[in-house]
Amino acid sequence: MKAIALTQYLPIDNPESLFDIQLDKPSPSGRDLLVEIKAIAVNPVDVKVRAPKDTIEKTPRVLGWDAAGVVQAVGPDVSRFKVGDRVFYAGDITRPGANSEFQLVDERIVGNMPQSLSFEQAAALPLTTITAWEALFDRLHISPTPAAATTPAKSILIIGGAGGVGSIAIQLAVKVAGLNVIATASRPESEKWVRDLGAQHVINHFGDLAAQLRQQGFEHVDYVLILNDTDRHFPAAAAVIAPQGMICTIVENDAPLDVSLLKSKSAGFIWEFMFTRSMFQTADMQQQGNLLDQVARLIDNNIIVTTVNQVLSPINAANLRQAHAALETGRAIGKIVLKDF
Repeated sequence: MKAIALTQYLPIDNPESLFDIQLDKPSPSGRDLLVEIKAIAVNPVDVKVRAPKDTIEKTPRVLGWDAAGVVQAVGPDVSRFKVGDRVFYAGDITRPGANSEFQLVDERIVGNMPQSLSFEQAAALPLTTITAWEALFDRLHISPTPAAATTPAKSILIIGGAGGVGSIAIQLAVKVAGLNVIATASRPESEKWVRDLGAQHVINHFGDLAAQLRQQGFEHVDYVLILNDTDRHFPAAAAVIAPQGMICTIVENDAPLDVSLLKSKSAGFIWEFMFTRSMFQTADMQQQGNLLDQVARLIDNNIIVTTVNQVLSPINAANLRQAHAALETGRAIGKIVLKDF
């Protein structure tokens, strides 16, 4: 089968950073599906894993954690899917990734693809959707059911609203949970993007967040979701979080975080890492498949929309290097997708 792989961790402008290769087609066992990949998407995790370092892989390593495709074969213990099903998923960071014609994936972390979407539209969704869903509903414990009309809507500050996770988190927060969303964006095109997705307020993450929130009428917010530069934004998040509020981040920190800033407010801080369930084979792994099915229904009912913003074709090393380079600029809006080998 065709695949894109690496053996060295090199700058993305080096042709050997990601290269085309032929690998053996795998066979499913246990609860694995063998999926024929039709489209993939690129995420910051791909860039982080591929970032230059001295490690040399003894065998070619395939990255990629966003895919949409068709089930070609199933393991003997599979119960949720059959050959021919159209599926989408993010996969497992401890296993070979989706940048290949065929991939094995545990059925528990796979969802039925939205019927109304193309493969490339669907491939934009899984990793960011799982991350946003888990951050909002599992980590921050936000109710996925809007409060009664007589109850004031709670507020959430989403830092990094125009990126892949932010683009889904805004929609889930507004259209599923009924929250009042303040998203950050720093350019006219990214501000338009987050407003089109439903953000009621927009502020600039390069400015004074507390001052800008006050200008928008918010002394505090009930929740903060940090999707960019935790080191930079945590002090401001601690300052604007409401008493007994919650902060969640998906971005690792380089310096120690001063969580004592939250003590007087009895506020909480929690991480979201979407690979936790598959990495540790948690008892609730199936929740990822379930939530992808729920999101597919939201898509098909026109409640939320796909976040694809650029499509490259075919799926090959040259186009994948182009997508990685675009993400490395830090200015990508929505998702970059590749389709067709």
